[in-house]
Amino acid sequence: MPSAKPFIDSTTGELDTTQVVSEAVPIGKLVGLFVGLSLVPFGLTFLALGNSLLGVVLAAIGQFVLAVGAAVVLVYAVARGRQLSGADAP
Repeated sequence: MPSAKPFIDSTTGELDTTQVVSEAVPIGKLVGLFVGLSLVPFGLTFLALGNSLLGVVLAAIGQFVLAVGAAVVLVYAVARGRQLSGADAP
């Protein structure tokens, strides 16, 4: 197990904010991607197809996109956390 802790500056022992920001940017991009994708069906439902059967289907598609997006972000965060902790090191 490596002695260096992720997100901690080894010289001062304080929080390394540059590493925190550099790890937060890809997660933010993933969240933004899936929110943007879900805005299409939700926008169509809200603006044009409110109380119709197609509106219900589009709302369900939007919720599905958000659920898949949450799963992808969670898997990415866990995988990246394992890489940073050194658990995948041989």
